[in-house]
Amino acid sequence: QVQLVESGGGLVQAGGSLRLSCAASGRTVSTYAMGWFRQAPGKEREFVVTINWTGRTIYYADSVKGRFTISRDYAKNTVYLQMNSLKPEDTAVYYCAAGSFSHRKEDFGAWGQGTQVIVSS
Repeated sequence: QVQLVESGGGLVQAGGSLRLSCAASGRTVSTYAMGWFRQAPGKEREFVVTINWTGRTIYYADSVKGRFTISRDYAKNTVYLQMNSLKPEDTAVYYCAAGSFSHRKEDFGAWGQGTQVIVSS
């Protein structure tokens, strides 16, 4: 069983940056694809980005392409999401997930508790 814990969220002004971390424990996630999803108040949880187990294939949602960067550190069993040029519409709870390389939340079996990101205008 893998446990995921996100951190790094907070309040930032539009145009600013944040780096989210997702630390895995319980077992290694090195053979899993990892993903980030987000959920704004009153909205469905939506796909942000996914990275395959090798780290060589990455798929971003159009809304974050060119602004967000996902990376993984196998030694630390951790995945990162670098978020630059943040916009108010990026405000959401961000969730880390482990599973299959996909943009569908149904394909991820392990989820963190989420970390809040608020972008002020």
